Amino acid sequence: MNIHQLRFVREAVRQNFNLTEAAKALFTSQPGVSKAIIELEEELGVDIFRRHGKRIRGLTEPGRAILKSVELIMQEVDGLRRIGREFAAQDSGSLTIATTHTQARYTLPSVVQAFMQKFPKVRLSLLQGSPRQIVDMVMRDQADLAIATEAIEDADGLVALPCSQWEHVLVVPPEHPLLQSKQIMLEEIAGHPLITYDSAFTGRSKIDDAFSRRDLKPDVLLEAIDADVIKTYVELGMGVGIMAGMAFDAERDKNLRAIPVGHLFGMNVSRLALKQGAYLRGYVYAFVELLAPALNRKLVEKAMAGDRGGYEL
Repeated sequence: MNIHQLRFVREAVRQNFNLTEAAKALFTSQPGVSKAIIELEEELGVDIFRRHGKRIRGLTEPGRAILKSVELIMQEVDGLRRIGREFAAQDSGSLTIATTHTQARYTLPSVVQAFMQKFPKVRLSLLQGSPRQIVDMVMRDQADLAIATEAIEDADGLVALPCSQWEHVLVVPPEHPLLQSKQIMLEEIAGHPLITYDSAFTGRSKIDDAFSRRDLKPDVLLEAIDADVIKTYVELGMGVGIMAGMAFDAERDKNLRAIPVGHLFGMNVSRLALKQGAYLRGYVYAFVELLAPALNRKLVEKAMAGDRGGYEL
């Protein structure tokens, strides 16, 4: 049994049981992958994969148990490599952040700038996607940490910690009649065409739930994945925007006005997520603390060790 065999098993599953794609991902040959897996099965005395002819179709029951052990072993191996790299070079390496457009555009610029000034030798990458996609990126070791509002808190295999709190705002042109209202109500908003987020992004579920509880069916004219698009179409006079408050800047968005509506849609919590059991280099802790000063290294290490209590904002 060797590490290569375990890596081949893990990658075969990740590539939906396509050994050709697994071989490409690992820069080796398909026959070599197939042979290594068969040799491992012979050594263990059980079939890991279900087969139809020469093709594998899925995991057997013992294969599912073996895969869990393989994932744990490979995580430890990856951790050993990271330890070696960290002690070889304390202030250099790479850090990959998976996040949504809103976080990348409005929350992270100042954090990234401060981090790069402190760790100029670290190569930092930002990967953008939906909340579900960025959770998957961390689970597949394509990213070191994820930052989003949705999908993170309940994801199996991740340690999720709160980093900021925010509310939605109503965005309208300067002379819009809603600006005259002393306290905006849902019924008033429902009387206008709405421009807001796609269902998977930035607290959209809370918006839908609020209208549903009042038996209101708003006219959602346009759905977008980022606030810049929402603001653009509001400026064109096509409707009223509902977006994250962090995405509105009175100085930059001079042609628009924002009305806080947290009393209608509730408060939202953005969280960062790390893979359970992952080894974190020193500069990862530094990035986390720049993002959320309350999350110091001691607290993060405690959470990674399994203590999940007492981290709400």
